Amino acid sequence: MSNQVTTAFVQMYSANLQHLSQQKGSRLRGLVRNEAVRGKSAFFDQIGSQVASVRTTRGADTILNDTPHARRRVTLADYEVADLIDDQDKLRMIVDPTSTYAQAQAFAIGRAMDDVVISAATGTASTGETGGTSVTLSAYNSGSQIVAATVRASGSGSTGLNIEKLRQAKFLMDNADVDPSIPRVLVVGPKQIQDLLATTEITSSDFNTVKALAQGQVTDFMGFNFVTSTRLSLASSTDVRSCFAYAVDGLLLAVGKDLHVRIDERPDKSYATQVYAAMSIGATRMEEDKVVQIECDESP
Repeated sequence: MSNQVTTAFVQMYSANLQHLSQQKGSRLRGLVRNEAVRGKSAFFDQIGSQVASVRTTRGADTILNDTPHARRRVTLADYEVADLIDDQDKLRMIVDPTSTYAQAQAFAIGRAMDDVVISAATGTASTGETGGTSVTLSAYNSGSQIVAATVRASGSGSTGLNIEKLRQAKFLMDNADVDPSIPRVLVVGPKQIQDLLATTEITSSDFNTVKALAQGQVTDFMGFNFVTSTRLSLASSTDVRSCFAYAVDGLLLAVGKDLHVRIDERPDKSYATQVYAAMSIGATRMEEDKVVQIECDESP
Protein backbone atom coordinates (compact mmCIF):
# COMPACT_ATOMS: atom_id res chain seq x y z
CA MET A 1 0.00 0.00 0.00
CA SER A 2 1.42 3.36 -1.02
CA ASN A 3 1.96 5.87 1.77
CA GLN A 4 1.87 8.73 -0.75
CA VAL A 5 -1.56 7.99 -2.22
CA THR A 6 -3.08 10.75 -0.07
CA THR A 7 -1.49 13.34 -2.34
CA ALA A 8 -3.91 12.22 -5.04
CA PHE A 9 -6.98 12.80 -2.88
CA VAL A 10 -9.32 15.45 -4.28
CA GLN A 11 -11.68 17.90 -2.67
CA MET A 12 -15.15 18.47 -4.06
CA TYR A 13 -16.84 21.86 -4.01
CA SER A 14 -20.50 22.63 -4.59
CA ALA A 15 -21.45 24.17 -7.90
CA ASN A 16 -24.39 25.95 -6.24
CA LEU A 17 -24.66 28.89 -3.89
CA GLN A 18 -27.21 28.60 -1.07
CA HIS A 19 -28.82 31.56 0.66
CA LEU A 20 -28.44 31.58 4.42
CA SER A 21 -31.57 31.84 6.58
CA GLN A 22 -33.23 35.20 6.04
CA GLN A 23 -36.59 36.76 5.28
CA LYS A 24 -36.88 36.44 1.53
CA GLY A 25 -38.60 39.61 0.39
CA SER A 26 -41.56 41.55 1.75
CA ARG A 27 -44.31 39.84 3.74
CA LEU A 28 -46.50 42.94 4.10
CA ARG A 29 -46.60 44.55 0.67
CA GLY A 30 -49.57 42.49 -0.47
CA LEU A 31 -51.41 43.16 2.80
CA VAL A 32 -51.57 46.98 2.65
CA ARG A 33 -53.03 49.52 0.25
CA ASN A 34 -50.57 50.15 -2.61
CA GLU A 35 -50.43 53.38 -4.60
CA ALA A 36 -48.11 54.41 -7.44
CA VAL A 37 -46.97 58.02 -6.99
CA ARG A 38 -44.69 60.62 -8.54
CA GLY A 39 -42.73 63.35 -6.83
CA LYS A 40 -40.94 63.75 -3.52
CA SER A 41 -44.15 63.65 -1.47
CA ALA A 42 -47.70 62.53 -2.12
CA PHE A 43 -50.99 63.52 -0.49
CA PHE A 44 -54.04 61.32 0.01
CA ASP A 45 -57.38 62.94 0.79
CA GLN A 46 -60.07 61.50 3.04
CA ILE A 47 -63.72 62.26 3.79
CA GLY A 48 -65.29 61.74 7.19
CA SER A 49 -68.80 60.69 8.18
CA GLN A 50 -71.93 62.85 8.03
CA VAL A 51 -75.12 62.98 10.09
CA ALA A 52 -78.60 62.79 8.57
CA SER A 53 -81.19 65.30 9.85
CA VAL A 54 -84.90 64.75 10.35
CA ARG A 55 -87.09 66.80 8.02
CA THR A 56 -89.86 68.17 10.26
CA THR A 57 -91.88 70.51 8.01
CA ARG A 58 -92.92 70.78 4.41
CA GLY A 59 -91.03 73.28 2.32
CA ALA A 60 -88.37 73.78 4.98
CA ASP A 61 -84.96 75.16 4.16
CA THR A 62 -82.44 72.50 3.16
CA ILE A 63 -80.04 71.72 5.97
CA LEU A 64 -76.49 71.66 4.65
CA ASN A 65 -73.80 69.56 6.24
CA ASP A 66 -70.17 70.60 6.48
CA THR A 67 -68.47 67.49 5.15
CA PRO A 68 -65.27 66.78 7.13
CA HIS A 69 -62.10 66.42 5.07
CA ALA A 70 -58.67 65.12 6.06
CA ARG A 71 -55.37 64.51 4.32
CA ARG A 72 -52.31 62.31 4.85
CA ARG A 73 -48.83 63.02 3.50
CA VAL A 74 -46.31 60.39 2.46
CA THR A 75 -42.67 61.32 1.92
CA LEU A 76 -40.68 59.00 -0.29
CA ALA A 77 -37.19 57.74 0.49
CA ASP A 78 -34.72 55.98 -1.79
CA TYR A 79 -33.25 52.59 -0.92
CA GLU A 80 -30.43 50.79 -2.69
CA VAL A 81 -27.97 47.94 -2.33
CA ALA A 82 -25.01 47.16 -4.59
CA ASP A 83 -21.95 44.95 -4.85
CA LEU A 84 -19.10 44.33 -7.28
CA ILE A 85 -17.95 41.01 -8.66
CA ASP A 86 -14.41 41.31 -9.98
CA ASP A 87 -13.91 39.75 -13.38
CA GLN A 88 -11.09 37.62 -11.95
CA ASP A 89 -13.38 36.32 -9.20
CA LYS A 90 -15.54 34.54 -11.74
CA LEU A 91 -12.50 32.68 -13.05
CA ARG A 92 -11.65 31.46 -9.54
CA MET A 93 -15.14 30.26 -8.70
CA ILE A 94 -16.98 27.17 -9.93
CA VAL A 95 -20.26 29.08 -10.26
CA ASP A 96 -20.96 32.63 -11.43
CA PRO A 97 -22.51 34.35 -8.38
CA THR A 98 -24.12 37.21 -10.30
CA SER A 99 -27.72 35.95 -10.29
CA THR A 100 -27.47 34.85 -6.65
CA TYR A 101 -26.23 38.33 -5.68
CA ALA A 102 -29.17 39.89 -7.50
CA GLN A 103 -31.61 37.61 -5.69
CA ALA A 104 -30.05 38.41 -2.30
CA GLN A 105 -30.37 42.12 -3.02
CA ALA A 106 -34.03 41.74 -3.96
CA PHE A 107 -34.56 40.00 -0.62
CA ALA A 108 -32.89 42.94 1.16
CA ILE A 109 -35.07 45.48 -0.64
CA GLY A 110 -38.18 43.52 0.35
CA ARG A 111 -37.14 43.53 4.01
CA ALA A 112 -36.58 47.28 3.83
CA MET A 113 -40.11 47.63 2.47
CA ASP A 114 -41.49 45.81 5.51
CA ASP A 115 -39.43 48.06 7.80
CA VAL A 116 -41.06 51.12 6.21
CA VAL A 117 -44.58 49.70 6.64
CA ILE A 118 -43.94 48.65 10.26
CA SER A 119 -42.53 52.06 11.13
CA ALA A 120 -45.57 53.78 9.60
CA ALA A 121 -48.04 51.53 11.42
CA THR A 122 -47.11 52.60 14.95
CA GLY A 123 -45.10 55.75 14.19
CA THR A 124 -46.01 59.37 13.52
CA ALA A 125 -48.36 60.20 10.64
CA SER A 126 -48.40 63.56 8.86
CA THR A 127 -51.82 65.14 8.35
CA GLY A 128 -53.32 68.55 7.59
CA GLU A 129 -53.41 70.63 4.40
CA THR A 130 -49.63 70.53 3.96
CA GLY A 131 -48.92 67.52 6.13
CA GLY A 132 -47.51 69.72 8.87
CA THR A 133 -49.56 68.23 11.71
CA SER A 134 -48.24 65.12 13.45
CA VAL A 135 -50.50 62.37 14.77
CA THR A 136 -49.32 59.52 17.00
CA LEU A 137 -51.13 56.46 18.25
CA SER A 138 -50.09 57.26 21.83
CA ALA A 139 -51.79 60.68 21.65
CA TYR A 140 -54.87 59.63 19.69
CA ASN A 141 -57.90 59.28 22.00
CA SER A 142 -55.61 59.37 25.03
CA GLY A 143 -53.71 56.31 23.84
CA SER A 144 -56.79 54.11 23.53
CA GLN A 145 -55.34 52.45 20.40
CA ILE A 146 -52.55 50.85 22.41
CA VAL A 147 -53.16 47.58 24.26
CA ALA A 148 -50.76 47.63 27.20
CA ALA A 149 -48.32 44.83 27.95
CA THR A 150 -49.94 44.30 31.34
CA VAL A 151 -53.31 43.27 29.88
CA ARG A 152 -54.25 39.68 30.71
CA ALA A 153 -57.35 37.70 31.57
CA SER A 154 -58.72 38.45 35.05
CA GLY A 155 -55.42 39.95 36.15
CA SER A 156 -53.57 36.65 35.89
CA GLY A 157 -51.73 34.66 33.27
CA SER A 158 -49.17 35.59 30.64
CA THR A 159 -48.38 39.21 29.74
CA GLY A 160 -47.20 38.05 26.34
CA LEU A 161 -49.69 37.79 23.51
CA ASN A 162 -52.87 36.38 25.01
CA ILE A 163 -56.54 36.02 24.14
CA GLU A 164 -57.55 39.09 26.14
CA LYS A 165 -55.25 41.29 24.04
CA LEU A 166 -56.77 39.88 20.86
CA ARG A 167 -60.24 40.59 22.24
CA GLN A 168 -59.32 44.18 23.01
CA ALA A 169 -57.83 44.74 19.55
CA LYS A 170 -60.97 43.38 17.91
CA PHE A 171 -63.21 45.45 20.18
CA LEU A 172 -61.35 48.68 19.41
CA MET A 173 -61.82 48.17 15.68
CA ASP A 174 -65.43 47.07 15.98
CA ASN A 175 -66.24 49.96 18.31
CA ALA A 176 -64.82 52.41 15.76
CA ASP A 177 -67.09 50.95 13.05
CA VAL A 178 -64.15 49.65 11.02
CA ASP A 179 -65.73 47.81 8.09
CA PRO A 180 -65.65 44.09 9.00
CA SER A 181 -65.53 43.15 5.31
CA ILE A 182 -62.03 44.66 5.06
CA PRO A 183 -59.41 41.99 5.87
CA ARG A 184 -57.66 42.44 9.21
CA VAL A 185 -54.03 41.51 9.81
CA LEU A 186 -52.06 40.90 12.99
CA VAL A 187 -48.26 41.25 12.77
CA VAL A 188 -46.42 39.46 15.56
CA GLY A 189 -43.03 37.97 16.34
CA PRO A 190 -42.06 34.30 16.82
CA LYS A 191 -42.34 34.67 20.61
CA GLN A 192 -45.97 35.72 20.30
CA ILE A 193 -46.75 32.64 18.21
CA GLN A 194 -45.09 30.56 20.91
CA ASP A 195 -47.31 32.25 23.52
CA LEU A 196 -50.46 31.46 21.56
CA LEU A 197 -49.49 27.83 20.96
CA ALA A 198 -49.65 27.41 24.73
CA THR A 199 -53.21 28.76 24.80
CA THR A 200 -56.15 26.35 24.87
CA GLU A 201 -58.40 28.58 22.75
CA ILE A 202 -55.84 28.48 19.94
CA THR A 203 -54.92 24.81 19.99
CA SER A 204 -58.26 23.22 20.85
CA SER A 205 -60.64 22.27 18.03
CA ASP A 206 -63.46 23.34 20.34
CA PHE A 207 -62.46 26.97 19.71
CA ASN A 208 -60.42 26.93 16.51
CA THR A 209 -60.88 24.91 13.32
CA VAL A 210 -57.18 25.28 12.42
CA LYS A 211 -54.96 22.58 13.93
CA ALA A 212 -52.35 25.01 15.23
CA LEU A 213 -50.30 22.46 17.16
CA ALA A 214 -50.17 20.05 14.23
CA GLN A 215 -48.96 22.78 11.89
CA GLY A 216 -46.83 24.54 14.49
CA GLN A 217 -48.18 27.92 13.46
CA VAL A 218 -51.13 30.25 13.89
CA THR A 219 -52.52 31.53 10.60
CA ASP A 220 -55.80 33.12 11.63
CA PHE A 221 -57.92 33.60 14.73
CA MET A 222 -60.65 35.98 15.91
CA GLY A 223 -60.91 37.54 12.45
CA PHE A 224 -57.19 38.36 12.14
CA ASN A 225 -54.80 36.91 9.57
CA PHE A 226 -51.45 36.38 11.28
CA VAL A 227 -48.11 37.45 9.80
CA THR A 228 -44.92 36.52 11.63
CA SER A 229 -42.06 39.01 11.43
CA THR A 230 -38.71 39.31 13.19
CA ARG A 231 -38.51 42.99 12.33
CA LEU A 232 -40.84 44.38 15.01
CA SER A 233 -39.24 46.74 17.51
CA LEU A 234 -38.24 45.43 20.95
CA ALA A 235 -37.65 47.76 23.90
CA SER A 236 -34.38 46.47 25.34
CA SER A 237 -35.05 48.02 28.76
CA THR A 238 -38.43 46.30 29.24
CA ASP A 239 -38.35 43.34 26.81
CA VAL A 240 -41.66 44.55 25.35
CA ARG A 241 -42.31 43.81 21.68
CA SER A 242 -44.57 46.23 19.78
CA CYS A 243 -46.93 44.15 17.65
CA PHE A 244 -49.89 45.61 15.79
CA ALA A 245 -53.23 44.76 14.24
CA TYR A 246 -54.71 46.69 11.34
CA ALA A 247 -57.32 46.77 8.63
CA VAL A 248 -55.70 46.40 5.22
CA ASP A 249 -56.76 49.85 4.00
CA GLY A 250 -55.50 51.43 7.23
CA LEU A 251 -51.89 51.38 6.01
CA LEU A 252 -50.72 52.78 2.69
CA LEU A 253 -47.52 52.00 0.78
CA ALA A 254 -46.62 54.65 -1.80
CA VAL A 255 -44.30 53.41 -4.53
CA GLY A 256 -42.43 56.05 -6.50
CA LYS A 257 -40.13 53.59 -8.25
CA ASP A 258 -40.62 49.88 -7.78
CA LEU A 259 -37.81 47.41 -7.24
CA HIS A 260 -35.44 47.37 -10.18
CA VAL A 261 -32.22 45.41 -10.54
CA ARG A 262 -29.38 46.26 -12.91
CA ILE A 263 -26.37 44.13 -13.77
CA ASP A 264 -23.71 46.12 -15.62
CA GLU A 265 -20.00 46.13 -16.34
CA ARG A 266 -18.05 48.96 -14.71
CA PRO A 267 -15.21 50.18 -16.97
CA ASP A 268 -13.95 52.33 -14.08
CA LYS A 269 -13.60 49.19 -11.92
CA SER A 270 -11.53 47.06 -14.29
CA TYR A 271 -14.74 45.91 -15.95
CA ALA A 272 -16.02 44.31 -12.79
CA THR A 273 -19.70 43.38 -12.79
CA GLN A 274 -21.90 45.58 -10.61
CA VAL A 275 -25.14 44.15 -9.24
CA TYR A 276 -27.44 46.96 -8.16
CA ALA A 277 -30.98 47.02 -6.74
CA ALA A 278 -33.03 50.05 -5.74
CA MET A 279 -36.50 51.38 -5.04
CA SER A 280 -38.24 54.58 -3.90
CA ILE A 281 -41.08 54.17 -1.39
CA GLY A 282 -42.87 55.68 1.58
CA ALA A 283 -45.70 54.63 3.87
CA THR A 284 -48.23 56.13 6.24
CA ARG A 285 -51.01 55.17 8.63
CA MET A 286 -54.22 56.32 6.96
CA GLU A 287 -56.51 56.18 9.98
CA GLU A 288 -55.77 55.66 13.67
CA ASP A 289 -58.99 53.73 14.28
CA LYS A 290 -57.80 51.06 11.85
CA VAL A 291 -54.52 50.33 13.65
CA VAL A 292 -54.09 48.90 17.14
CA GLN A 293 -50.68 48.60 18.77
CA ILE A 294 -50.35 45.54 21.01
CA GLU A 295 -47.53 45.51 23.56
CA CYS A 296 -46.26 42.01 24.39
CA ASP A 297 -43.88 41.17 27.22
CA GLU A 298 -41.03 38.85 26.20
CA SER A 299 -39.32 38.73 29.59
CA PRO A 300 -37.91 35.26 30.43
